Amino acid sequence: MIANTTVGTLTPLLRIALVEDDPLLRKEIHYHLKQQGFVVYALDSGVSLDQLLLTEPIDALVLDLNLPGEDGLSIARRMRLHIPSMVIIMLTARTAVPERLKGYEAGADIYLTKPVAPEELTAALLSQYRRAQQSSMPPVSLMLSLQHLSLSSTSTQQKVYLTNSEKVFLVALAQATHHLLESEVICEILSQRADVSNIGRRSLESLVSRLRKKIATIMPQDAESPIKAVWGVGYQLCVPVELQA
Repeated sequence: MIANTTVGTLTPLLRIALVEDDPLLRKEIHYHLKQQGFVVYALDSGVSLDQLLLTEPIDALVLDLNLPGEDGLSIARRMRLHIPSMVIIMLTARTAVPERLKGYEAGADIYLTKPVAPEELTAALLSQYRRAQQSSMPPVSLMLSLQHLSLSSTSTQQKVYLTNSEKVFLVALAQATHHLLESEVICEILSQRADVSNIGRRSLESLVSRLRKKIATIMPQDAESPIKAVWGVGYQLCVPVELQA
């Protein structure tokens, strides 16, 4: 049985195939997922799933392990092979570690034990779907024009203008090994090349803060900051930056 708890209503555009041979449990999970705004197809076997996939695109599969005919492990392996982007969440009453490992080895993204709380199932679906969507998106990269002191995003096509110090900072990180430099080294580079005398850690932190805000305006909304502070070391550039003369 699905655990009896309440979750808030969500409305993501997510198409789910639910494969569960227990009619009562299938009905309960189907009802819950529809209440969240998902598009849900309730099925009882791998054969029904194959028939559905002939006509309908599916983003996620909620899959029972014990099924008549082809079991959930075999179905998961086939789906992972033929539709690698599909999110697969396996539901089962088997809680032993070896059984859980078999599920992951078969291609499951998440292995949930019955009874499953509705909010946990919803959270698992949304989390895995977001991850799959992000991994399928083209990587974000930046283009730095040295002549025009501008930085543009290849994904949003937007542009910001930089100070000379900000340009020198980005060039130094872009050309460094692993795009990582110690704070002291960055301060020295800025003092020598950006016409800034005796720049210290506080000034460097201020520069990074201003630059992050600028870059945030041209990056995709959910993108993380491309400049990461590495504790005890300095700063690292986490996205490709192409230097343009």
